Amino acid sequence: MTLPTTEQPLTARGTVYADVILPLALAQTYTYRVPEEFVGQLREGQRVEVQFSKNKHYAGIIRRLHGEMPSFKTKPILSVIDVEPLLTPRQLRLWDWIADYYCCALGEVMTAGLPSHLKMASETVITLGPMFSDDVTELSEDEYLVVEALTLQAELTLKDIRDILQRKTVYPVIRSLLDRHVIFPKEELTDRYKALEVKCVRFGPDFQTEAQRAGAFDLVSRSEKQTAVLLEYLQYSRTQPYVRRSDLSKRTGASDGVIRAMVKKGIFEFYDREVSRISTDGEAPDEARELSPQQTAALTEIRAHHAAGHPALLHGVTSSGKTRVYIELMQEAIAAGKQVLYLLPEIALTGQIIKRLQRVLGDKIMVYHSRLNNMERVEIWKAVLTGNTSVVGPRSALFLPFTALDLVVVDEEHDPSYKQHDPNPRYNGRDVAIYLAHQHGAKAILGSATPSLESWENARSGKYGLVTMPERFGGTALPEIVIANARETNDKGAHHPFFTPTLLDALRKTLERGEQAILFQNRRGFAPVYFCPTCEYTAACVNCDVSLTYHKYQHRLRCHCCGYVTAPPEQCPACGELQLKLSGTGTEKIEDELKIFLPEARIARMDLDTTRGKNALGKLLDDFEVGELDILVGTQMVTKGLDFDRVGLVGVISADQLLRFPDFRADERAFQLMTQVAGRAGRRGRRGQVIIQAHEGNHPVITDVITGDYENFIQREAGNRQQHAFPPYRKMIRLQLRHPRRATVEEGAKLLGTWLAHALGDQLEGPFEPSVARLRTYYLQDMVIRCAPVPARMKRIKDIIQRASDKLAQTKGLSGVRVVVDVDPY
Repeated sequence: MTLPTTEQPLTARGTVYADVILPLALAQTYTYRVPEEFVGQLREGQRVEVQFSKNKHYAGIIRRLHGEMPSFKTKPILSVIDVEPLLTPRQLRLWDWIADYYCCALGEVMTAGLPSHLKMASETVITLGPMFSDDVTELSEDEYLVVEALTLQAELTLKDIRDILQRKTVYPVIRSLLDRHVIFPKEELTDRYKALEVKCVRFGPDFQTEAQRAGAFDLVSRSEKQTAVLLEYLQYSRTQPYVRRSDLSKRTGASDGVIRAMVKKGIFEFYDREVSRISTDGEAPDEARELSPQQTAALTEIRAHHAAGHPALLHGVTSSGKTRVYIELMQEAIAAGKQVLYLLPEIALTGQIIKRLQRVLGDKIMVYHSRLNNMERVEIWKAVLTGNTSVVGPRSALFLPFTALDLVVVDEEHDPSYKQHDPNPRYNGRDVAIYLAHQHGAKAILGSATPSLESWENARSGKYGLVTMPERFGGTALPEIVIANARETNDKGAHHPFFTPTLLDALRKTLERGEQAILFQNRRGFAPVYFCPTCEYTAACVNCDVSLTYHKYQHRLRCHCCGYVTAPPEQCPACGELQLKLSGTGTEKIEDELKIFLPEARIARMDLDTTRGKNALGKLLDDFEVGELDILVGTQMVTKGLDFDRVGLVGVISADQLLRFPDFRADERAFQLMTQVAGRAGRRGRRGQVIIQAHEGNHPVITDVITGDYENFIQREAGNRQQHAFPPYRKMIRLQLRHPRRATVEEGAKLLGTWLAHALGDQLEGPFEPSVARLRTYYLQDMVIRCAPVPARMKRIKDIIQRASDKLAQTKGLSGVRVVVDVDPY
């Protein structure tokens, strides 16, 4: 690929210089001199080896080639790492836009955007790859010396390799060995990508021949359901390389208990089969079912908006068939030889959608996410660069080098997981996706059952086209939503703090029907407060100003902000009281209490604690899908992307907790969470039920959830935001100052606030202490700037912030105060 940089060769102008992006939080690019032997080789987007500071070497990206001599003495570029540019011109412009809009350094965008395998530095540790076969015949002399040293010493830094080769320029040698998988960065061996496993069914060892299988019918002759399962298995297995347990259940309508009974008889056995995440493993493509009239109409409207040059906002209720619409558009783009980017908020929670996309699109679409090791990420990077591969992934997939991008899909566009909170760049994946589509001249579609107010306002103002799908696919009714008063008592007048009689009765009836239930409690752990009833001492984090959450199964107190862990004190450290108590409710306590009321139910918990392992989440969801679990208790993870046939009941344990969160978006988040989790109920031809437990059952937000009246909710919310000058009617920038000493950060905030107030007037609020005043040993002070959403005004304000921050960094005694700028902090 050739990336033109100038109309006239720079060699005609004398000395050539290169502005290089380094993976560091530098205020600007750093300029290097291009040695004469490299002048004809370099282009924008290539990696080069450079020295920064006395002994540090980095792989930097050329941002610009020019003949402008800087005012300082320049260092030379040491070596050229890539023959062809690694980044396209559009990617570099995207990086520029992200750095400018979100007030961060280009080096920080580089750190977020490149797989670490492509960001070599002096400290990188190299080891031999597990596939190395001792064949050194194709290695150059320098490559052989590196490999020989690694056979004697397990690990080498790039500095060690420079010493071995007696040369400064080693990055081309390292790149060549990395490309051939002879060596790996050390972390590669500890973060290997594990193949996807699916739960499958096959004949047991005593039923391998036709004659033996004929005898299986005698064993199931008394059970119509087992006979039906056996017949279906025989027919289905003739056309499939393997049979999934979930598919067998779906095709026959039999519960997993029926199949397990056949396993006990020896007819079947369960096993796990590894399948590729990219290929379809020999499966025939999923023949897309016929479009419904609603889907056909939606496609017509979307195409019209795209033809007019507008992104489309697809507002479809849960289970309305939005994914089918996306797939139709994706197939059109791929058939035309173009690329598609399909963004999901969290890749780990959307396995069902990924499977469906891959059945239809096969090896035309790849999955890109953080659990791939870096070698696999680089392979996908190179595949995308060819223009032949489309991608499904979370927000990090935005940084891939698309060359023929034609369609960008942002699924569940309202989801807060699209926002990167820490570290820089603090970008919103949904907004960057719209800019990326605009940059490529690609079509964009945002989809949600509960669109964000920002997207809704863009649709209302005509910036986006609005398409609605108000009915569920197949005519299935939306779930019945019931409000249960949280103070409700049972027949004996007893009140339980977590479960109302209405919810418990509904759970029992659901299990009797052979259906499943999901319970939503948006707080993990057993109890969020561990305290002394005598002196009111509360166990608090040593690093943060928050209480420690008690985790019963680990018998530990844990900070959910910084991860600090300690054993619970046996007595109050302040007064010596022996009977310490717990307050509040988390998912662990819900799970524990539920086992008392429903001892026969198979209950599991889905939160951060139970899904930390690489395969833990997949196994949990597989168990629930095939019917090995009856009730799933979880945090907001259970609201995202789950689509199960047998879920007849969804319970929201404490709606009040969602509505009382101290955030201007609390009502919107509560509406979205309750509507999304309600949508998990009754998704296959049967109407489900949702029970919302609340003290304030007549709250307007809850009323809108019950009626499914999104428009009424969003109009009221828009009026409140306009009245109080909140986004999207004002742009918001949050400044947070951090320092290990309270007095220092307060002094810095006061000084910075004075400078900003002089320039910004009443657009500035603060400084003030946030609700969590200390986080990870740093004391905090916040300021908020709200201004009209005018690009020129935003640019001016960002320049003022930058100058004031630079001035603070040069102030004696305050240079250690860190100023964190967060544009659109929501």
